[in-house]
Amino acid sequence: MRFLLIGLLLAGQAFAQGYPSRPVRLVVGFAPAGAADVVARTLQEPMQRLLGQPVVVDNKPGAGSSIAAEHVAKSPPDGYTVLIASPSSIFVNPLLNPKLGYQSERDLVPVTKVSSSPLIVAVNPALGVGSLAELVAQAKKNPGKLNYASSGNGSAPHMAAVLFQRVAGVDIVHVPYKGGAPAVQSVLAGDTQLSFATPPSVLPLVQSGRLKALAVTSRERTPLVPGVPGMAEAGLPGYEIAFWYGLFVPTGTPAAAVSRLFEAASQAVKAPETARALAPHGTEASGSRSPEDFAAFLAADARLWARLVKDSGAKAE
Repeated sequence: MRFLLIGLLLAGQAFAQGYPSRPVRLVVGFAPAGAADVVARTLQEPMQRLLGQPVVVDNKPGAGSSIAAEHVAKSPPDGYTVLIASPSSIFVNPLLNPKLGYQSERDLVPVTKVSSSPLIVAVNPALGVGSLAELVAQAKKNPGKLNYASSGNGSAPHMAAVLFQRVAGVDIVHVPYKGGAPAVQSVLAGDTQLSFATPPSVLPLVQSGRLKALAVTSRERTPLVPGVPGMAEAGLPGYEIAFWYGLFVPTGTPAAAVSRLFEAASQAVKAPETARALAPHGTEASGSRSPEDFAAFLAADARLWARLVKDSGAKAE
């Protein structure tokens, strides 16, 4: 037993000294130009500089990011396949479909959070509401008549709207689309009236006046989305939800690889150029103190998302 433990220790030290010795793949569950892809490509250059090996962004869209998550969960646990994931991938999809080929808690190890952002309550200007209070009033006056678009059942925009309905006491109708871009296009076209959208998908449209931003889903204002009130100022102090991305690796990945990835990602997140690159997309660079700190954050956040999935009554598509 003593020789076995010494052998394992030496093997771990050898792995730590040699890792990484080839390119690392950063797997994104959505198509290029989406919010996840923006964050991944922002981290790509500083991480590969710090790791001393190329970091390859690998887009594997489909099934609300479940395809990418399952791919990483079933990859060799060697530190060379990393998932960038949101609450939808980690919490919501496994709850909606327990028959998925992965379960996050069992199959994925958290490394660190890398970004955080509010969602934006965006409406078609033709709706004729100038504030969140006016939106709530119109929804209460016309229950079941306003339609909100999301990027799919269980997506963050869907869950954010579910929380809005509960806190505001309104009845609005969910219209899911296969991605954030078609959801936002439906609001532009007037097929739906509003969306709780990721900042990258709506900020340019808000800035051009084609959509109107009523609030961000954080409790307070944020400089990431200037000129738009937070929920407390907008009249819903009991409402708050944040959208984050984090890095995960397959269960069984050596601790030395997890530590090395954490160090590289943490330094990349803290780099001033990362904050500057993400800010125009309404996203904040936000890291964890350690992999254990990220795991504790996930354990607390899971309760909110589980409650929202239950409240939504959503089923797997």
